[in-house]
Amino acid sequence: MRAVIQRVSHASVTIGGEMKSSIEQGFLVLIGIGEADTEEDIQWLSRKIVGLRVFDDENHVMNKSIADINGEILVISQFTLWASYKKGNRPSYLRAGSHEVTVPLYERFCTVLGETLGKPVKTGEFGADMQVELLNDGPVTICMDTKNKE
Repeated sequence: MRAVIQRVSHASVTIGGEMKSSIEQGFLVLIGIGEADTEEDIQWLSRKIVGLRVFDDENHVMNKSIADINGEILVISQFTLWASYKKGNRPSYLRAGSHEVTVPLYERFCTVLGETLGKPVKTGEFGADMQVELLNDGPVTICMDTKNKE
């Protein structure tokens, strides 16, 4: 699994002109799921995201987690995180998971992430054409890949 985690002041996702979800302070998580991803990847990534200490404490030091600040999470599926750009200028997405693999893993990831956070996460709609708006706070943006844990 590949994730881009952005610390946001607020974020929202609109589908077909209708706002589906919005959050205030917290994380916007763009998640890409590959064919080889498993439950172990879901568990590891959920713990890492909720444990990230990137929110300011009283001394303006990034020392608090999203749980510490009672923040919210918006999760957006994004298969383009699996883009291969080594050959030519048109990205290949062959390593992105098929719908049969990724839909259940995406749903499970959202459930586990919410359980780890202690409250449900907000989501977009898997496979939809989505417009995502956010105000990146910091800016703070962190990329994670469960196949690169070291």
